[in-house]
Amino acid sequence: MMVMSMTGYGSDTFHIEESTITVEIRSVNSRYLDFVTKMPRSFHEFEVDIKKMVQTYFSRGRIEVYVTVTGDSLTNKSLTVNWELLDHYIARLNEMKNRYNIQDEVSLANITNKEEFITVVETDKKMNTLQDKLLASVKIAAERVEANRQREGSFLQKDINERIIEIKNMVSLIEEQQKVIYYHYRERIQTRIEEHIGNKLSVDQSHLLQEIALLAEKGDIAEEITRLHSHLAHFTETIQREGEPTGRKLDFITQEMHREINTIGSKSVDIKISEHVVLVKSEIDKIKEQIQNIE
Repeated sequence: MMVMSMTGYGSDTFHIEESTITVEIRSVNSRYLDFVTKMPRSFHEFEVDIKKMVQTYFSRGRIEVYVTVTGDSLTNKSLTVNWELLDHYIARLNEMKNRYNIQDEVSLANITNKEEFITVVETDKKMNTLQDKLLASVKIAAERVEANRQREGSFLQKDINERIIEIKNMVSLIEEQQKVIYYHYRERIQTRIEEHIGNKLSVDQSHLLQEIALLAEKGDIAEEITRLHSHLAHFTETIQREGEPTGRKLDFITQEMHREINTIGSKSVDIKISEHVVLVKSEIDKIKEQIQNIE
């Protein structure tokens, strides 16, 4: 199962008589599922149905749906006049002219600029056949977006898997280096003790082991390495999980991985381990960036 990217695009076009309707769906990154539409006012009654269909395909991302109409309009437009109100208006104007001896004439512009007198009415011509075709077109566009997001997701997953393998290899190197460090602890402590008591006296092995244990405890990273291995296994399992969005879970796991490697870095007194820690942190940061694109 490939992970799903949140970036994609799909479109579809259909015709009703002389009208051409184009549906475009664009998906970009978002923490949650955001739904945005831009369509003619006469299409707004279908917005709820379009949103429901979109939600069956996507769980995260900003989903932008654009509907455009070209060619013959899907509606007839006509003017309606409120004659009763207009008659009352003209009568009152004439009364004011006579009362105050005003000579100005009433212009047509004074009337047509007032929406309460003249309004534009749209009459549906083909809306009864539009809904089914529109939703079918939205479905096709959504499927194309989904396919696009799957293709991009496969590239993301390949890149992330390669980085996880690299992290596992570097954690193994850290483990190996830690074993070497314990040996160096013993050599260094024994040398220092011999410098103080002289070569003629034997070193108390129990005291030596105690000193080694105290120094080793300060830099003990065994628990952190164990947890880091566990997080890496959990990450691999989650990214391959089918039937559910994984982006948020993967983001949480990378935060836990980052916490463990930071602790290892703070405990380390070895240059080689510190170098490996820097590389691991760099890979985790790159994975975290990629996860922001995953649904």
